Amino acid sequence: MSESSAAAAEAVAARFEELYGSAPDGVWAAPGRVNLIGEHTDYNDGFVMPFALPHTAVAAVSRRDDGVLRLHSADVEGPVVELTVDGLTPESDKRWTAYPAGVVWALREAGHAVTGADVHLASTVPSGAGLSSSAALEVVVALALNDLFGLGLRGWQLARLSQRAENVYVGAPVGIMDQTASACCEAGHALFLDTRDLSQRQIPFDLAAEGMRLLVVDTQVKHSHSEGEYGKRREGCEKGAALLGVDALRDVPYEELDAALVRLGDDEEVRRLVRHVVTEDHRVEQVVSLLESGDTRAIGPLLIEGHASLRDDFRVSCPELDLVVDTAVTAGALGARMTGGGFGGSAIVLAEEADVPVITKAVEEAFASAGFKTPRVFEAVPSAGARRVR
Repeated sequence: MSESSAAAAEAVAARFEELYGSAPDGVWAAPGRVNLIGEHTDYNDGFVMPFALPHTAVAAVSRRDDGVLRLHSADVEGPVVELTVDGLTPESDKRWTAYPAGVVWALREAGHAVTGADVHLASTVPSGAGLSSSAALEVVVALALNDLFGLGLRGWQLARLSQRAENVYVGAPVGIMDQTASACCEAGHALFLDTRDLSQRQIPFDLAAEGMRLLVVDTQVKHSHSEGEYGKRREGCEKGAALLGVDALRDVPYEELDAALVRLGDDEEVRRLVRHVVTEDHRVEQVVSLLESGDTRAIGPLLIEGHASLRDDFRVSCPELDLVVDTAVTAGALGARMTGGGFGGSAIVLAEEADVPVITKAVEEAFASAGFKTPRVFEAVPSAGARRVR
């Protein structure tokens, strides 16, 4: 554990003791994620390729056996929120507390005897930036409770339960990628995940060793997955699968895409959604092949192609995201695309190390000229998944 991580763990533990009057039983961390390629494919049983960020949600937690759940966040003003585990009801809470409370609900609904907890949380994952701040919050609580109550659950199982918490308790129809990335990623690797059976392969992804960098550009445009547009896209994908007679769009072979689009007739909205998902799954497989063959720079055009598909077919981009991609590529980036659910959030930029200052300056100047809020730019380094830190 790095010195900064150790200091963060100590700070969270100290604040826990101030709040609750005793030291926590432990401290855990779970990261946000960047998705390299594979957007809006996870709820279509498709392929994704995220990696974990060094930015984490950190939780100091102690077990309780009296049915009381007490929650506090360093990132939200207000007192400790006290709930009862028996009183947790899906979609009854519209505050930040729905995420950790939803995890407790999901664990108990699955038959695990979680009898309460004291929790203090702090996060460095930018909220609303498409970097899975909510998944990090869910996974860190799930991991802490797994350890404290001796549940014996593996990372992918914690991810499934965290996803259920967000789907049912919070009411946001997210797929499985974000929680699995937070729970299962390894440092120095991207995670090639089949979201149908949750089979995983850790793909080495060490850009620094090859003289490259991956930048995250947070546009500062906020979004919410629980709002209607995300759900509409998911419903449209399900409609497309039903019209094509398959369980999920993942089952439409790339080689048969044109024929499938003909079968969909004149429903242009569904045709666009289907085309994006099928081609995006294919792009993920191409990126995996290129990385495994050592041809990392060749993934750049696939990132650009993926952004065009998200912009034109899935229609989840926005002017700020498009400006990042267009400006970065014009300034010499190897590739760029929006990442995350869309409607704001962040873009990623793959670049030669020497070109990073020029690209960063170009993006910042483009935002200033357009009258947009100054973007936040930082390097994304593939980092470790959820773990106990104290």
